[in-house]
Amino acid sequence: MVDLWNVWYSELHQGRAGLTLKVKQVIYSGQSPFQRIDILETYEFGRMLVLYGSIMITEKDEFVYHEMISHVPLFTHPNPRRVLVIGGGDGGTVREVLKHPEVEQVTLVEIDQMVVEKCKEYFPQVACELDNPKTRILFQDGAQFMAETDEKFDVILVDASDPIGPAEVLFQKNFHQNIYNRLNEDGIMVTQSESPWYHQRTLRRMYENLRSIFPLVRIYWAYVPTYPSSIWSFTLCSKKYHPIKDFKADQYRELGISTNYYNAGIHQACFVLPNFIKKAILNRV
Repeated sequence: MVDLWNVWYSELHQGRAGLTLKVKQVIYSGQSPFQRIDILETYEFGRMLVLYGSIMITEKDEFVYHEMISHVPLFTHPNPRRVLVIGGGDGGTVREVLKHPEVEQVTLVEIDQMVVEKCKEYFPQVACELDNPKTRILFQDGAQFMAETDEKFDVILVDASDPIGPAEVLFQKNFHQNIYNRLNEDGIMVTQSESPWYHQRTLRRMYENLRSIFPLVRIYWAYVPTYPSSIWSFTLCSKKYHPIKDFKADQYRELGISTNYYNAGIHQACFVLPNFIKKAILNRV
């Protein structure tokens, strides 16, 4: 039988390259007060969340991003009791954070309530811990929250979407300085920092800004098939702990958490950077 459904989704990067996926079904399409939200069923990657035309997560590969933004800092900090997640309304980062029993509370600050509602409805396996008693959800602007709160956190994770629209401010130096101020004396921050292929200028600027604020800044990376170039970067900033020297390998083995990408070897290997990143971002080899 001939397949007559010929609908494709394409995300272009800088208008010159991109990813194209065949769409099985359009599940939801709507407009929140902040952005357009689309949920598509694809043949290759299952359900896919698209915000303002950019792929945020797919069922098939979302675990890579969420595991790497969460477990790297949480297996570095010796006692991450209070964790803050900025953005991440799909709930995947919260899900991974709560695999750590020492976490007493995770606060999710998400500007768009509709993202949370739709992810609970259509991505229950990702949003499964958003109703956990340890989870506190605040629907407000992340930058405003950081500027106004007097709370302190052990780990802050900036699970921001791309630096356009409502997430643009989450890539600015003032926001990162506010994060530093709201971290405890031994706190750790991790932010997603875009593709080292397509977004070198953004990554370089972020790295320089963060180096002027934090005493220790390290870039690491992971392979995410549906993200631009499939190589995605994260930047870890710490007031005290080193992600390799202070890696809690024994606790990782004892805890035995279920992951599909992250493991002890990945924790250490992800900080080994290809030369092109060192040249482009760090200005060294």
